[in-house]
Amino acid sequence: MTVSKSGADVNDWGRNETEEERADRKWGELIQEVRVAQTGVQILFGFLLTVVFQQKYATLAQTDKTIYIVTVILGAATTGALIGPVSLHRLVSGQRVKAEAVQWASRMTLAGLVLLLATMTSSLLLVLRVATHNAIVPWIVSGVVAWYGLCWFVVPMWTLRRHTSR
Repeated sequence: MTVSKSGADVNDWGRNETEEERADRKWGELIQEVRVAQTGVQILFGFLLTVVFQQKYATLAQTDKTIYIVTVILGAATTGALIGPVSLHRLVSGQRVKAEAVQWASRMTLAGLVLLLATMTSSLLLVLRVATHNAIVPWIVSGVVAWYGLCWFVVPMWTLRRHTSR
């Protein structure tokens, strides 16, 4: 801890908070982030589960059926990773391990985002293949994946490196 100009104790993160307060704040921020991702993933996963029951599914090429199965598995894994922090919190709540829970929940959330990237990629690939039967589809999907990567990972990492001294 250091003392700020106002005379208040300031931790290494530039805040006037204890370790416990920091863990509480980080937990609240993390849960808000997870809520946004969970909603989209749950809608996408629910939609994916219905596809196999559509008449057109039987007419899909084997490659498209394989992409669909991979997409459903990725969607299930993504859902698990993004709901994991809620389960973690519920099971360890009150056990004085919030800082550790925040670390694990953060890791699950990052894994969920990577899995979401894969799920969105395979979903887009499947839909565009079935909708267009066009050879340009892999290029379109690659462009969208590059955009996701830029928005979800490159810009945050650039911001971190550019605007932090650590």
